[in-house]
Amino acid sequence: MRTGKFLPGSRPELYRAVITRRIFVVFILMGLGFNPITVPPVQAQQPPAESPAPPGAGQARAAVTLDGEVVFHVSPFKTYPSEMRARRISAALQNAAADDSISPASLTLVDDAISTDVMAGGQVLFSIVDADARAEGVSRLELGTQLLSKVGTAIEKYRRARAPQNLLMSCLLTAIATLVFVVIMMTFARANRRFMVWLQARIQRVQVQSRELVQAEWALRVATGVWGPIRLVILCALSVVYLQVVLSLFPWTRNFAFRLLDYVIVPLKVMANSIAPQIPGLFFIVVLAVVTFYFLKLTRFLFSAIESGRLVLRGFYPDWSRPTFNIVRVLVIACALIVAFPYIPGSNSLAFQGVSVFLGVLLSLGSTSAVSNLVAGILLTYTRAFKVGDLVTIGDSIGVVTAVSMFVTHVRTFRNEEISIPNGMVLATHVTNFSNAAREKGLILRTSVMIGYDTPWRQVEALLLMAAQRTSGLLSEPAPFVLQTALDDFCIRYELHVSTGDPLRMKRAYSELHANIQDAFNEYGVQIMVPHYEADRNVATVVPKERWFASPAKVPPKSSGGLKSA
Repeated sequence: MRTGKFLPGSRPELYRAVITRRIFVVFILMGLGFNPITVPPVQAQQPPAESPAPPGAGQARAAVTLDGEVVFHVSPFKTYPSEMRARRISAALQNAAADDSISPASLTLVDDAISTDVMAGGQVLFSIVDADARAEGVSRLELGTQLLSKVGTAIEKYRRARAPQNLLMSCLLTAIATLVFVVIMMTFARANRRFMVWLQARIQRVQVQSRELVQAEWALRVATGVWGPIRLVILCALSVVYLQVVLSLFPWTRNFAFRLLDYVIVPLKVMANSIAPQIPGLFFIVVLAVVTFYFLKLTRFLFSAIESGRLVLRGFYPDWSRPTFNIVRVLVIACALIVAFPYIPGSNSLAFQGVSVFLGVLLSLGSTSAVSNLVAGILLTYTRAFKVGDLVTIGDSIGVVTAVSMFVTHVRTFRNEEISIPNGMVLATHVTNFSNAAREKGLILRTSVMIGYDTPWRQVEALLLMAAQRTSGLLSEPAPFVLQTALDDFCIRYELHVSTGDPLRMKRAYSELHANIQDAFNEYGVQIMVPHYEADRNVATVVPKERWFASPAKVPPKSSGGLKSA
């Protein structure tokens, strides 16, 4: 027993079903994301860039950062907003930290009546004003001493993180983390394959014990649908942990590593917050879907009963059941979608409405011929012009109808060619159905011969009826008959009418009938005229019976022939 045949990848239809279900879930989540809600900004694991000042301190302060970490805060000064001051001081600290000639121990304070300046290498690194001191509740000089220590520590940490030995250690740890991550992923993949094989074997055992009450493929689809999202969450969690570990080892990406988890958690929080108000609407959609499903199931049962003959409706033919059910199903689903549209998450958003309008424009511009063929297919169904199995002539094509869809009609010719004719073209041209009346009354075949005036017409009619009697597959009722359709200049036109109950043998019946006509007229020495001739020959143009099977012709076996009853 092959236990792996239900695994995704070896069963393309199962794999496509699982992928389709996942794509549907993704679109639902995207629809929830279309709601006009306010998405909170992603923040690093650090104090905010702006924090409210203590009582009486004035406007909000801004954070001065170095290497992504907050060193201290500054307040607005005269016409300089706090944000502008923080950006300039952060840039100055960055330059000082990158300059190895500036030692943290060489930082000094210069105090005057306006500000207290932090000096680095004879240049002002930044200035502390009275607003900064009031915000901290200390004097300018005390605040300068505190900030001098913080700035020195921050610069030392900045340089220590970029030291060659630390970077080398970070590279080594990255390699170890990558190796561990690859081993974990490979182990997880192997465990996943073993789990799927075990799950399939388990489901098959349950199927055997339940005597086919549980279909193994259906049960495996359900199990795969449940396990798939769980496996995806596990893989994403392992990937996020790996990226956080690796990115946190290097100073250039450490700040991004701290925010990486927020990039994943914040959208989930946003979707969770957007789902909560949509729960009543989602319940309405679920109830509507259940009602629609069972209504369609009841409708299918009724039309199946009509199609099988268990239920008879006057004026409603059984062959109308399937197309009518398809039309009813489309209308019911369309009405359900219209009712459910206001309750779909994100249906009021501009993005959702824009996509709907775009799809509507594409449908209206590109489906003109499709709609005409669809309408024509519906009309052909209810006009009962033909049905599957009928021998028809549509325009210049003659053949058996093999399938009638909503858009095209498939016809197989006598040369075994498959022709697809658009329903719009079928409706626009004339259709000849050879099978419709032939089922009850037979299909009338007619052929004509031209015989000279020197041959008694009664003999000609008898010979034609004799040929019809010799032809197999023709009906005795209605009986064959002969009409004299024209008295031409040199001959009389006789038309033989016979009936067959099998329109598909029409060409063979014609061929056999023509052969029997020639044999009968040759046997009794009656010449079949051609449309025009100039003079009578001394000898009649007939084939004597002894030459009927001249070489290389073969004498056929005796056949019963004759007419058969309808």
